[in-house]
Amino acid sequence: MPDNEQPKERKSLDQREQMNELERLRHSCAHVTATAILRLWPDAQFAYGPPVENGYYYDVELDHRITPEDFEKIEAEMKKETKANNKFEKVIVTREQAIADAKSGRLGGLGERPGNESKFKLDLLNQIPEGEPISYFQNGDFIDLCAGPHVMRTGNIKAFKLTSVASAYYKGDENNPQLQRIYGTAFKNKTELEEYFTMLEEAKRRDHRKIGAEMGLFALDAEYVGPGMPLWLPKGTVIVEELEQLAKETEFEAGYVRVRTPHLAKEKMYKTSGHLPYYAESMFPPMSVQEQGANQVEFADIAADEIKLVERFREKYQHLLPSARPTSREDADRFVQRLVEIGESGTDDERRQIDSLIKHSFAVKLLDTYADEPERYYLKAMNCPHHHRIFAAEPHSYRDLPLRLAEYGTCYRYEQSGELFGLMRVRSLNMNDAHIYCTEEQFAEEFRAVNDMYLKYFKIFGLEKYQMRFSTSAPEGLGKKYVDEPELWKKTEDMVRRVLDESGINYVEVANEAAFYGPKIDVQVWSAIGREFTIATNQVDFAVPAKFGLQYRDRDNTMKTPLCIHRAPLGTHERFIGFLIEHYAGNFPLWLAPEQVRVLTIGEEAPILDYANAIVKELRANRVRVTADYDNNPIKAKVADAEKARVHTMLVIGARDIENGNVSVRLHGKGHVGAKPKSEVIADILQTIRERRA
Repeated sequence: MPDNEQPKERKSLDQREQMNELERLRHSCAHVTATAILRLWPDAQFAYGPPVENGYYYDVELDHRITPEDFEKIEAEMKKETKANNKFEKVIVTREQAIADAKSGRLGGLGERPGNESKFKLDLLNQIPEGEPISYFQNGDFIDLCAGPHVMRTGNIKAFKLTSVASAYYKGDENNPQLQRIYGTAFKNKTELEEYFTMLEEAKRRDHRKIGAEMGLFALDAEYVGPGMPLWLPKGTVIVEELEQLAKETEFEAGYVRVRTPHLAKEKMYKTSGHLPYYAESMFPPMSVQEQGANQVEFADIAADEIKLVERFREKYQHLLPSARPTSREDADRFVQRLVEIGESGTDDERRQIDSLIKHSFAVKLLDTYADEPERYYLKAMNCPHHHRIFAAEPHSYRDLPLRLAEYGTCYRYEQSGELFGLMRVRSLNMNDAHIYCTEEQFAEEFRAVNDMYLKYFKIFGLEKYQMRFSTSAPEGLGKKYVDEPELWKKTEDMVRRVLDESGINYVEVANEAAFYGPKIDVQVWSAIGREFTIATNQVDFAVPAKFGLQYRDRDNTMKTPLCIHRAPLGTHERFIGFLIEHYAGNFPLWLAPEQVRVLTIGEEAPILDYANAIVKELRANRVRVTADYDNNPIKAKVADAEKARVHTMLVIGARDIENGNVSVRLHGKGHVGAKPKSEVIADILQTIRERRA
């Protein structure tokens, strides 16, 4: 679990009640952990103790530095508490009582601790809104500020283990005290606990960073390129291009058209979309660019008398123009508009002069003279605003919809350095992105088709367990975290829910986790060893198209704003390939393997080499990634080298194979599968690749 995992924004009481059974168990185990630590170090000060993915943590301030060597005695105290089978009792108190208990050190302790007030609990009390009930949960002597929920008794916690300790700033702010974060996990029984740790050991063996280095798939060069910006090596690029080809074929069949967009855009783009200022922390800082010559008049193209006209006009009308120097391009636009107003109210001769000046870009010259503010550009953090501008570039009618724009777009996101993790969390990413512009009547079919595309991909990659996480808004977030359109939220959430129900798709609904512009679905899958990953997203956007003025002419000749579906079934190359490396443990299916076939010879006789070369040539003619090992090494050593390199198929050729027109076939991890006629082997290889068999 990442050391930098920080508490999300404070959850409402209704959201807390939605904790599932396992989360309640782990939340309760966090309290038992705190109880045990206090028995060993009574002065410990506790902050947060939430359940998280795969376990829980509790942040504690303590003079003693807890190490893994302390885990055994902490767990021994935890077992005493679970054996005592104390009840988790909820108590509602007044704010005044809670403050008094915190100041006495009783809150988050086993008893009052004079001179050692519960400072973090006092701070957390201040975050509880006026009018919201304040509650404690008590097990034995331990009382904690907590809204719950919990299991009934400490004895319900039957299988647990402390896993690690790390440092974490209180509330994730480096200006706050640095605390010790104690991680642990809990399961319903010991069997599930043991299975979990077996899975973790297997996950270490399958770590995509380890396998990626062994196979030469990608490199991370923090010194020269920068943290979180992977370099795809030749073998890794093979996987990238195979995934892109799969996406292009699938999207072509589904009626998508491909587009391409630049890697940056003006600040205006992201302010219009609403990503600025709300998404600013996840974007790279802007680049200020002083345009050189873009808005300057080419005086060589203006006759000398016209240049004199410009100068005379400037002297004559300077006093009528705004006295304040424009400080932005918008101010300069208004400045030029004032010139036009002067011309409209002036004499015929003055109007002709102004018309002539504007005709020869005098307005633009003024922009340069008075508005020298540089343009601000941002690296593209998302593709949707660019695609909206592509939609806006041409007029559309209802006959053009649905319009499905697809792109493997490169985006850049400023992830905090502590959050970077191999390919799973990066700053440079290539996204399998598309945006579908449709009418309300078309929405259900389009959304269903996107879900069907997910299911097709799951089958190709052998993903048997998956779940759609349907994220909706929350009333208290409207106008703050979400677009303030309650009726549209309800309408689109109902539409998504109906499609999911009618499709029979496995999903869970989670409140208050939607995108700012509409409901979304996060796609969670489980790898071959049962490890959970979030790999893709599917979002509904009812707000941003209107901000860009996107419209189409409907059947009744009125202009309407389309709905937009954001979808990325294969997520990003980086995250999805990281997942696939761990899912397959580097043993990719034939169609995806960087090195699909290696021909291994037994002996160096000319007939053997000729026979091998003919096979290599035929396979390469069919675009099979094939190599050959003709070295005079024992065949056992050649096979071992190929196995180590995770070559999918090995074709072994000796004198006997030539006599019979055969090839001996070995598959990585499966060994020898028999000798078969050469033509049959090649045909089977080509068909397996063509069908993308798992």
